[in-house]
Amino acid sequence: MPLSNLLTELFEDIDKPVILWQAGIILVCLAVGWGLARLLRTAFARPEEGSSSVVQVGVARFSYVLTPLLIAGLLAIAKLVALPYLGNIKLLRVALPLVASVAVIRTVFYLLRRAFARRGPLGAALVTFEKIISLLVWLALAMYLTGLWVEVLHYLNTTTLPIGKNHVSLEAILQGAVSVVILVMLAVWAGAALEERLMGVAGLHPSLRVVMARMGKSILIVVSVLLSLSLVGIDLTVLSVFGGALGVGLGLGLQKIASNYVSGFVILLERSLAIGDMITVDKFSGKVTQINTRYTVLQGLDGTETVIPNEMLISGPVQNLSLTSRQVRVATQLTVAFDTDLAKLMPQIVEVCLGVERVLHDPEPAVVLKNFGADGFELDVGMWIQDPENGRGGLLSEVNLGIWSLLQREGVSLPYPTRDLRIADPKLSTLLETIAAKQ
Repeated sequence: MPLSNLLTELFEDIDKPVILWQAGIILVCLAVGWGLARLLRTAFARPEEGSSSVVQVGVARFSYVLTPLLIAGLLAIAKLVALPYLGNIKLLRVALPLVASVAVIRTVFYLLRRAFARRGPLGAALVTFEKIISLLVWLALAMYLTGLWVEVLHYLNTTTLPIGKNHVSLEAILQGAVSVVILVMLAVWAGAALEERLMGVAGLHPSLRVVMARMGKSILIVVSVLLSLSLVGIDLTVLSVFGGALGVGLGLGLQKIASNYVSGFVILLERSLAIGDMITVDKFSGKVTQINTRYTVLQGLDGTETVIPNEMLISGPVQNLSLTSRQVRVATQLTVAFDTDLAKLMPQIVEVCLGVERVLHDPEPAVVLKNFGADGFELDVGMWIQDPENGRGGLLSEVNLGIWSLLQREGVSLPYPTRDLRIADPKLSTLLETIAAKQ
């Protein structure tokens, strides 16, 4: 039966009993598919002991795609089972591509959003791309139902384009483009799922998680591109020309980019930095929030984010406050008068420091007599913390306020600098005395 007569013959058979049987089968498939999807969504959304939250969230989102996929699968099975008994199954032949089109659109949307917008709002380009895909799917469905699909395929197969010494049909080019897009999209989605899974493994070092996620995603994308090219029939030896051109490009103008990428993998593999570390490089300080293959992001205590090329972290000195230990010493200084009883005051200052929440009790704060200054005893008050990412300003302010309250209670004075000024010229001294007397 020509496809061009599918819709016409469907309307001609609309009053026959076989249509009712097919409508009943479609309704049963819709109900069963919707029920199965709901059961699966409920089962995976219910938190269970030992279950992964990543898996639960992923399946809960995939349930949006699962319903049309199950219905399409049930309709395909029903079509095969009903064909020997009913013979005339035009309604099923129309319903199956309709549901399959919805399944394809939702699956593509799911993969795109999971791969490119899983942590933020949808971008305008992604929304536009989704609209284009929807339009193409519905256009293909319309051509299939009206019988134009065979004619379009024949035209694409017979029309060739000269590529070098060979002639390639438009159908092969379109198949290659579609296969590349689909496999790369699946690879990106699988890489994103792998990254989420690895980031949730508590037993791995943070840097090792990142490098495994980056390498896994890169390998998946490369394999998907090579596989799609081989499926189309493109000889992979032609990539040697591209490899030579890439080598020349790296030698001429891409040294910095290549150096940053290599430095990124070196940083991740040697574990000299990890997400959450407090570091200082050049004039920038902050917490490491991202370690990418080309750059590292530092978030300062004021919220400012700095993008540091990875080459700077390899070629220059980096101060890491939490490489082997997160304990960091913080100190403040004060000067007290020479008549102060240090034996009594110094233990009291230690007690003030221990009363601050962030100050560690082991190692204990210490107060040392640093110097006999010109105006009094110079004391150094040192303490240890284990959360350098929270900054030092608030801690020092709280400690200083506590010490000031202690000094006021104990009557300890903070001496002012005193200077003895003598004027060698007696005439100038007399003049200044006269001016002071007149005032």
